[in-house]
Amino acid sequence: MGTQKIVGQTKSVGFQVGVRRTFPISQEKAWEMVTSEEIWLATSTKINLQPGEKYVTTTGEGEIRIVKPLQQLRLTWKKNGWEKYSTIQVRIIPKESTKTTISFHQENLSDQYEREEMKQYWESVLKTIGERIKF
Repeated sequence: MGTQKIVGQTKSVGFQVGVRRTFPISQEKAWEMVTSEEIWLATSTKINLQPGEKYVTTTGEGEIRIVKPLQQLRLTWKKNGWEKYSTIQVRIIPKESTKTTISFHQENLSDQYEREEMKQYWESVLKTIGERIKF
């Protein structure tokens, strides 16, 4: 029979979760929203978005790994109280000429509880972004 896999569990990167939403905004506006740290990293301190830069927020700490302006951010993050770092990837995906998808993907989560916690968190971040967009 083998072992039963739990939702979000991978062989190589622990548990993972991904959420995405398409907004009626430009790629530039989407990048501006995701690089506004207080929306999703819970900090009012400016983070230097350069590979190798370490950062500390009210909720955890990590290191910036990849920065591709208007396209992608990749960083490590360890929430306060967690035993290990996870990896977060943020992607900006242009759709048509007036829409852009914002995608959050997180891996190296410890278990299904962390996965569910982060799924709810990223969904709330996308909701906040949606509320901040002025139509």
